[in-house]
Amino acid sequence: MENNSTKWYLLGFLGCVWGSSFILMQFGLKGVNSIQLGSLRILFAAIFLMIVGYKHISKIPLYKWKYIALTSLFGTFVPAYLFAIALSKIDGSVSSILNSLTPLNTLLVGLFFFGLGVQRRQIFGVIIGFFGCVLLVLFGGGENTTENYYYAILIIIASIFYGINVNLIKKYLSDLKPLTISTGNFVIMFIPALIVLYFTGFFDIIHEAKVQTSLGFIAVLGIVGTGFSNILFFKLIQLSSPVFASSVTYIIPVVAFTLGSLFMNETLSLIQLLGALIVLIGVYFSSRK
Repeated sequence: MENNSTKWYLLGFLGCVWGSSFILMQFGLKGVNSIQLGSLRILFAAIFLMIVGYKHISKIPLYKWKYIALTSLFGTFVPAYLFAIALSKIDGSVSSILNSLTPLNTLLVGLFFFGLGVQRRQIFGVIIGFFGCVLLVLFGGGENTTENYYYAILIIIASIFYGINVNLIKKYLSDLKPLTISTGNFVIMFIPALIVLYFTGFFDIIHEAKVQTSLGFIAVLGIVGTGFSNILFFKLIQLSSPVFASSVTYIIPVVAFTLGSLFMNETLSLIQLLGALIVLIGVYFSSRK
C-alpha cells in the first residue's frame, strides 16, 4: 500500500516539475541558443549528481555500463537538444502535449522490442493518440506551418527515445538504486556535453547580461528539472510499470499550458485543443491495464 501511495506522489510531483521545465527552457532561450541550452542543462545536472552521488559510481557493475550509456543517450542526451531546438520555434504548451505521446511510444517500444503484452484497447489508444497528434502538428500556430510541423516532429522523436529509455531501465537496471543510475548517466554525458558547448562559442558570450540571466533559469532546469527529477523518475519506474511511469505526461501539459498562458501569452486554437484532448484520450486508453 505504501508503494502504491508513493508512486502517485512521485507521479504528481514529476508532472509539476517537468511541466514547469518548458517555461524555464523558453526563458533560457532568451540568452543562449538551442544547442547551448541543451548542453548547459546536462552540465548543471551532471555537476549536481556527481556531487551528491559520486560514491555510487563504483556500485555499477562493469557489464551494466552499456545499459547506463544507452539510457543516458535515449533518456537525456539527445532529447535535451531536441526539446531545446523545438522550443525555439513552437510553444511550450504544444510541445508538452506532443510529449504526452510518451506512454504510447513506451507501449509500442515495449511491444515490439521488449516483449510487453498488449490489449486491444491499448492499440485503439495508440491510433487515437496518433490522430490527435496529427491535428496538433498540422494546425500549429506560426507563419510557416511546414516549419512548425518539422519542429514538432522533434518532440515526437524525443518521446520515442523516452519510451526506449523507460523500457531499458525497467528491464536491465531495476536492481540498481535510482541515484546510482542517474549519476552513471551524467558521468557519461558530462564530457560530450562540455565539448558541444565549447564549439558553440558559449564561452565568448558568457559575460553578457542576458546570458547570465538565462544561466539562472537553466541552472534550475538542470539541477531540479533534470538531475533531481531523474532520480525520482527512476524510482517511479522501479515501483510501477514502464507505461504507468511514462503517464507522468498526463500532468505535464496542464502545468505547461497554465504557465505558458500566464508568462508567455500562449494560446491554443480550438482545433489544437481538440487535438490535445484526443491525444490525452489515446494516452488514457493505451495506459490502462
